[in-house]
Amino acid sequence: MKTLNVIALVLIIVGGLNWGLVGLFNFDLVAAIFGDMSTLSRVVYSLVGISAVVAAFSLPKFSK
Repeated sequence: MKTLNVIALVLIIVGGLNWGLVGLFNFDLVAAIFGDMSTLSRVVYSLVGISAVVAAFSLPKFSK
């Protein structure tokens, strides 16, 4: 389970950095690398979202 949490954290950081770039510079790094809403970029966005759900359920474990 620890490995899953680390992967989720990395993906959440990637997603947060991407949203920061979008907000500050109107630049979507994922879309620039994989194409605007291509299948691969949608997979990346989905993995980031799933990682947020995993982290939300793991949060009580981290606070102990």
